[in-house]
Amino acid sequence: MKRAVFPALLLALAVALPLQAQAGRSCEQARPTAELIVKGMQLAERTSQQLDAGGARVVLLARAGQDLGKYGLRYSHLGIAYKTDEGPWRVVHKLNQCGTAVAAVYRQGLGEFFLDDLWRYEAAWVVPAPAVQAQLLAALHEPPARIVRLNIAPYSIVSYAWGQKYQQSNQWAVETLAAAMEPATIGSRAQAQAWMQFKGYEPTTLRLGPLTRLGGRVGSANVAFDDHPNDKRFSDRIETVTVDSVFAWMPRAGLGAAPVAFKLQ
Repeated sequence: MKRAVFPALLLALAVALPLQAQAGRSCEQARPTAELIVKGMQLAERTSQQLDAGGARVVLLARAGQDLGKYGLRYSHLGIAYKTDEGPWRVVHKLNQCGTAVAAVYRQGLGEFFLDDLWRYEAAWVVPAPAVQAQLLAALHEPPARIVRLNIAPYSIVSYAWGQKYQQSNQWAVETLAAAMEPATIGSRAQAQAWMQFKGYEPTTLRLGPLTRLGGRVGSANVAFDDHPNDKRFSDRIETVTVDSVFAWMPRAGLGAAPVAFKLQ
């Protein structure tokens, strides 16, 4: 396994990563079949071509790793993709270690990003406004790795959008965007979330009954509800950061264009 060390924090680059970490997809310890690898690489290649044609240097990139239709959601996982000086696109995103309640930030190529048993072979992205792209690029390239400074290890897939006890993958991406926009004044997750609220971000409210909540907490290490305010949790209102909510917010706040989607035929 090859690893690239940023000062003070670790971002891993690993071909075997889909067997070890997950976000927005199932956590089954199954080796990808040849067919799935081919389809994932085809989606990566076509996505790269689409991104190159668009001329952006940074996008918020999403995949559909699991079926979230019953919650009214289309995409499951969000990362920050950027065009390298060498040519290929890379994705920086947060992944949960399978079977645990911890996560870390990884840097991958598009092939690795889509090398999963995806629910739907579809990519979607939002092109940030030029000023947002510039700030994100600065965060990606400036030592000591500003891009990962708000990451915390404790993970819950349904972490409270305005809490700091846990942090899921989509939450890390949007909080990191906030910190990149105001690097001189945002140094904590609470400050990043305050900026998001100021800019009108609205999390998704999942309607999860008590049996669903209890089953998730008992059956999965990466599912916790104890960070949600009691008045919301016990009235079955679980507010969390989703790709769909971020994609709706970006153009509404003037931070980016409307989402673009590409589906592999």
